[in-house]
Amino acid sequence: MAKRKRLTPAQGDYLAASPAPALAAGLGPAPIAAVAGEAASAAALAELSGAMQAARDEGRLIEALPLDSIASGHLVRDRIRFDDEEMAALMASLKARGQQTPIEVVRLADGRYGLISGWRRLTALGRLREETGEARFATVKALVTAPDSAEAAYVAMVEENEIRANLSHYERARIAHRAVAEGVFDSPRAALQGLYGSVSRSKRSKIGSFMALVEALDDDLRFPWAISEKLGLALVRLVEADGGEALRRALREAGAGDAGAELAVLQGLLEPKPAAPAPEAGAGPAKPAAAGRVGEMTRYDITGGLVLRHWPGAGGGRIELSGDQVDDRLLADLKDWLERR
Repeated sequence: MAKRKRLTPAQGDYLAASPAPALAAGLGPAPIAAVAGEAASAAALAELSGAMQAARDEGRLIEALPLDSIASGHLVRDRIRFDDEEMAALMASLKARGQQTPIEVVRLADGRYGLISGWRRLTALGRLREETGEARFATVKALVTAPDSAEAAYVAMVEENEIRANLSHYERARIAHRAVAEGVFDSPRAALQGLYGSVSRSKRSKIGSFMALVEALDDDLRFPWAISEKLGLALVRLVEADGGEALRRALREAGAGDAGAELAVLQGLLEPKPAAPAPEAGAGPAKPAAAGRVGEMTRYDITGGLVLRHWPGAGGGRIELSGDQVDDRLLADLKDWLERR
C-alpha cells in the first residue's frame, strides 16, 4: 500500500507582491516617476490656461465687471427711450432672481469696457444700486468680446435689439444714420445692408425712407418713437418737398409736452385745411358758433394701427376710434378704464 504524503498548509501571502526595493529601503518613488508627474501637471495646467484664454478672447467667458467700468456711450444707441413699465419689471426681476443674461462689452485701451449690447440691463442695475445701495448691484455679468470691426459691433447691438425689443422704424433709421455720420459705413445703402441685411427688402426700404426724417427732424422731435409707419412715410414726402422746413417750424412753435400733442402737430400738417365760406352779399359779420357745436377734427395715429379722431366743442365734443384692433376686447378694456376714471 502506497504511503501518503503530508501537505504543507497554504501560505496567506503567497500571491502578495514583494515590496519594491526602493520603497522597502524607505527611499520614496523613483525620480523618473516624480518628473513624469510634474510634467503631466504642468501640461494640464497649461491646457486649462489656454482654454480659459481662448474662451475669454472669443467672448465665451462671463466676467463680473464693476458698473463704473462700463462706458455706456461707446456706441450710438439705437434705443432712444424705454418704457417705464418694462423698466420696472426688469428691475423687479433683477432684484428677485439676479442677472440671468450677461451684457456684451469690448475691452477699451484705458482699462474700461465699451458697451455693445445690454443697455437696459446696465441701466436697471445702476438704478437698483442707487435705490438699495446693495453690493450685488455694483457689478454686472458681461461677455468681453473682440469684434472684428466697428461695423461688427453695431451689427451685434442691432441684432440683439431686433430679438429683444420692438424698435420703431425711426429708431432703426436713426442708428443707421448715425453710423454713417460716424464713418462706420460709407453710405446709407451700406448701413442699411450691413445693419438690416436679414430683414425683408420692403422693411429695409421703409427704414431707409425714415433716414430722411431723421436727417431733417432729429433735433426738433421729442417723441419720434411714437411716429407710426404710415405717418412717417407721409412726413417723408413733406420733407422731400421743402427739406422739412415747415415741419421744423411747426414743432418749434408748438413745443409739445407729450407724444400725443406732438403727433397732433405732425398730423395737422397733413390734414387739408377747409376753406372758410365766403360771406353772402349783404350779410353781416359771421356769428360765433353755438355752444356745443363740434369744431375742427384732430386726428391721432396710435401705435398698433389705431386712429383716434377728436372733434372739440364748447359744451363737450366727440371722439372716434377706428382701426383693425377695435374689437370686443378693446371695447371691454376701454369701458373698464372709463368706469375707473
